[in-house]
Amino acid sequence: MGTVLRALAVGLFTLSAFFIFYTVRLFVVTGGLLHTRAGGQGAYIGAIVFPLLALIFAWAGVRCWNRGGRAGGPAA
Repeated sequence: MGTVLRALAVGLFTLSAFFIFYTVRLFVVTGGLLHTRAGGQGAYIGAIVFPLLALIFAWAGVRCWNRGGRAGGPAA
């Protein structure tokens, strides 16, 4: 079971890294949200949601990694 949780943790860390990248990309493309196009309110939503998703996936990844414990042994 520990190996499965560790593999899940790696997947969650990957998702977290993706949303960190996408948050940075959003701020670079929009010049820190100063240059959004008309009707581009989605950029403001993304500026809130993407970092939150990154934090949630990272938190879940840490939880899974810690619960995975040592491969083949009980979780600490």
